Amino acid sequence: MFEDEPIPEKKLDLERLSVEELKERIEELQAEIAACEAELNKKQSHKSVADALFGGSD
Repeated sequence: MFEDEPIPEKKLDLERLSVEELKERIEELQAEIAACEAELNKKQSHKSVADALFGGSD
């Protein structure tokens, strides 16, 4: 297996979770999304700087 390949997660049975557990899960997922968006923005910024320096394009 390659390092960059995501590890498959088991499917979560949402029906078994309580309302409170679902709210907690949503908060966790929103935090993960925010972290991914921040990393994406950082990488896009770095790419833009590199493109400006080296004349690259999309």
